[in-house]
Amino acid sequence: MLGEFITRILLMILGYAYPALQCYKTIERRNKVDNAQLRFWCEYWIIIAMLTVLERFGDLFISWLPMYSEAKLAFVIYLWYPKTKGTSYVYETLLRPFVSEHETDIDQKLHSLRARVWDLAIFYWQNCTEVGQSKLFEVLGHLFSQPSKATDKKNALIELQGDSSKQRPKPSAPPLPPPNTFATFFSRSHKRRQSIAKTWTPPSPESVTSY
Repeated sequence: MLGEFITRILLMILGYAYPALQCYKTIERRNKVDNAQLRFWCEYWIIIAMLTVLERFGDLFISWLPMYSEAKLAFVIYLWYPKTKGTSYVYETLLRPFVSEHETDIDQKLHSLRARVWDLAIFYWQNCTEVGQSKLFEVLGHLFSQPSKATDKKNALIELQGDSSKQRPKPSAPPLPPPNTFATFFSRSHKRRQSIAKTWTPPSPESVTSY
């Protein structure tokens, strides 16, 4: 597992990063551009593109082979290594004759495939747009409906509290005494004191001294 991971990293560096840097240097030279070198790197990227396309379909059948990643890494190095320069050989011997022979068929198939892919992309874009708009409206409706629901709950709670307060009996006040009760009481006590004062006689001095 670790060896495969390291092989993939080396493939990204040696198969893509380093050739891209060399191609950039070839294009951006201050002197006149070397057409042979530029053609070499164009052929290299054409081969890499073809391998990438074929690899997406062929990985299911050949990726299980032992040393598959290592063989792919060795082939990529073989393509650009200065002493081998396998790009020119592969392009002139294998790729160029095949493409020249089937160029018309390849153009027609790619043209029809591009039209179908474009129609399919437009179809999915329209459907995704409609679905996205409907989902957006649902989310906005849900967000805007939340405050009203909270207000309705609050109003319902207030109404319930009001109904419960109406049903709850109010505490009765203590009964007030009938009118003129205190006046009648004081008038009766005053008359009683007057009657006692009239009937009371002070004791005689003889009885006080004898006592």
